[in-house]
Amino acid sequence: MDINSVLGDVVGLVRTVGDRILRISRRRKYITYKGAIDLVTQFDRQSQTRIVNALCRKFPGFGILSEENYQREASSTAKWIIDPLDGTTNFAHNLPLWSISVALEIDSAIVLGVVYDPSRREMFTAVKGRGAFLNRQRIRVSRIKKIEQSLLVTGFPYDIRRSRRNNINYFRAFSLTAQAVRRLGSAALDLCYTACGRFDGYWELKLAPWDQAAGSLIVREAGGRITDFRGRDFNVYGDEVVATNGFIHRPMMKILAMKK
Repeated sequence: MDINSVLGDVVGLVRTVGDRILRISRRRKYITYKGAIDLVTQFDRQSQTRIVNALCRKFPGFGILSEENYQREASSTAKWIIDPLDGTTNFAHNLPLWSISVALEIDSAIVLGVVYDPSRREMFTAVKGRGAFLNRQRIRVSRIKKIEQSLLVTGFPYDIRRSRRNNINYFRAFSLTAQAVRRLGSAALDLCYTACGRFDGYWELKLAPWDQAAGSLIVREAGGRITDFRGRDFNVYGDEVVATNGFIHRPMMKILAMKK
């Protein structure tokens, strides 16, 4: 398999789908709810259908795991992990902070990641061992060394109203320690913005594989560090993520350990 050719196919696909969704996004949105605050629109499903159909035609032996209740078993060890519209709540409110995320997993390792932000026409890409890029320009994590000077980002789980493990305690602790904390509403963009140095660190819990698969590789390939809250190897199927420029990783984990 020519990984560069595969990357080109995916980049072209998500750009086409993302640009189309952006063009028609001002149309009426039909919103349904998967939970109290977890919503989905017809555009999520349209994006998924177009991406899944194209990948099935081009890579018929690959498995697929996608957010909107789509899973396809593989005849090979390769699997696509897809978030057809990450940041649906933003999208539903016409807030231009959403993205499309596609990752390729082979033999349990993420080897390719693509995250596209149609609103800003920003294409983040990475291939394992070959670096991370934004619109074909190499990106690196920031060089901020002190958490007190760091700009952090996070998100909150969909069960925030029901569960005590809802990230509010961590948010308070980091808000009182870091320079500032932001909450964008797209985990894929949070990871990519950490990879390119816009943020110095990111933490979140209770994410799904499609939220973090592509972005996790982009962070790694940009020179960042990514683990769970205890510093163990990051797992896209786990429910904790800490991604940083490396310098502030240990201080962030200390705060996460203190605020359980």
